[in-house]
Order: sequence, then C-alpha cells, then structure tokens
Amino acid sequence: MNLTQPIQFKPLFMERVWGGRHLETVFGKLLPPGVRIGESWELVDRVDAQSVVDGGVFDGQTLHQLWSEHRTGIFGERHQAGGERFPLLIKWLDARERLSVQVHPPEEVAAELGGEPKTEMWYVAAADDDAELFAGLVKGTDRAAFESALERGEVERLLHRLPSHVGDCLFIPSGRVHAIGGGNVILEVQQNSDTTYRVFDWNRKGLDGKPRELHIPASLRSIDFDDWEPTYQSGENAPEEPLVASPFFEVEHWELEAPRDAGLFGDFSVITVLTGAIRCGGREFFPGDCFLIPAKLVERLLIPLKPDTTLLKTTIPA
Repeated sequence: MNLTQPIQFKPLFMERVWGGRHLETVFGKLLPPGVRIGESWELVDRVDAQSVVDGGVFDGQTLHQLWSEHRTGIFGERHQAGGERFPLLIKWLDARERLSVQVHPPEEVAAELGGEPKTEMWYVAAADDDAELFAGLVKGTDRAAFESALERGEVERLLHRLPSHVGDCLFIPSGRVHAIGGGNVILEVQQNSDTTYRVFDWNRKGLDGKPRELHIPASLRSIDFDDWEPTYQSGENAPEEPLVASPFFEVEHWELEAPRDAGLFGDFSVITVLTGAIRCGGREFFPGDCFLIPAKLVERLLIPLKPDTTLLKTTIPA
C-alpha cells in the first residue's frame, strides 16, 4: 500500500457551558449555529466518538477502521503490537470561561478507581491579554492544606498560576491538578482517555442553578501533592529536540521556512497547522487543520505556502 495524499478527518464539535465561538473566528471552522462550542475533536477513536475520513481513498471510513484494517500501511509496522484503539486523542479547546479544577488519575490509581489514565499537553494558539492557566500547586501545599481550603471554598489560592501567551506549551502528566482559564484557545494532545475528576468549580452553579457534580474522593486519591509550580516547556529545549517528550507522545514545533520531509517512510505523524499554509501530497492545509501523514505516503514534503508558517508534529515514540 503506497498512498499519495495525507488523511484528514471531519472534526467533532462538542458543546460546552464554558465554550464560545473562537474556533470559528480564529480558524474559520464551520460551527453549528447558536451554541457554545468548547471542543473540536480532530482525531479520536473511542466507542462513543469516532473521527471519520473527509475525502480521498478512505473517505467515510472511521479512524478505528483504519487502525484495525490498515494499521501497517497507515500507521507503520512498529505499531502492529499496539492496543485495540488508536492511542491518542487530539482536540482544539475554546475556553471562553474557566474550566473546572480537575485531575486525571495516574495508571495505578485509574485501575483502582475504574477509570483511564491520561497524560496530556496544551499548546496556546490564541490568548486574551489577561488569560492564564493553572497547573500544579503553590510551593509548600500539602494534602491537609488543600483539603482545608477545599472545605472553605478557597482552593484558588493554592493553585499555581501561569499567565498564558501564544506559543506557551504546558505538560500535564497524570496526577497534576489543573484548570484552563478563560480567554484561551488551546491544542490538546493526550492519551486516548476520557476520565476526568472535578475537584473544584470556582463556587459557581451550572445551567440548572445547582452546583455541578464534584469527584472529591477520586480527585484527592489522584492528585500529586508534591507537584509544585511547574513551568512551561517553551524555550526549554534545543530546536532539534521535541517540545514535549513523554512515553505516550512526542510533539515538535516547526517553523517551516522551506519544504521539509514530514518524517521517515514507514511511520506516521500528525500535523497541526498553527499559522500560514501548507501543501502536502497535492492538498492544502490552513490554520486549525489537523491531518495524518500515513506511514506509506509517497510524497512526504511539507511545503510552506506563506511566510511565517508554523506547525506542530505529533508522533508516538519508539
């Protein structure tokens, strides 16, 4: 199987109470009218959510079909021993309002609680002047102090704040308490998991006028209370090194000043366009677009069509 074009999928739009319309204004995505869209799932293979191919020889097939039936040709020989489902979930987030304070369980805790572990990363693509992120705890915070603040509704003062700007990248391993502040548009790359424990919701009420459900015992079991004041990934790595490197995914940031090979023939990658425009395999891609470079794609050159073309390249480490 030798392929001639990258594979693009139809986004899945998710209505969220904290969402907005910025995926439309920033990236030109055609959102359903009259609703707050908080998430656009670009690549997902779950029982309850499936990416569907948009155009090309696999038009109409799901990501799960590609992973199950064409794994070697599309994803590469070394992924033959992978699990039943594609192991990553990639999404855009439009946080017009704060998300709840939450945590994802580490692997050993997830097994105990019947959930799924989730490590993720955020890349800030757009941010209001006063936008911020929350990750980890203020130095010196222990479980007793956190529980006491939780009882008094004062958790906010113990959360580590980071002002957010375009280009900031934050790694969120399982166990790191976190929240996205209002005014951020973020690309999230994560393990294929949908387990989230909500520990605090800013003392606000939901659309029904009642406080939203919290998962206090599971959250306290999952939070790493030694995780103090993490920093951004941006600027910490040399240009040839990944922006984020974890056992689950690697993400590189490319400034595409000239045509560049997307990667070695025989392995796949996922490209997300941040700025500018790209041509690959006869197709053109623009900011907000996410597409898959198949393992056996013959023409792998990413060709910039505009100055200041930038992208994120996501792969699964060997």
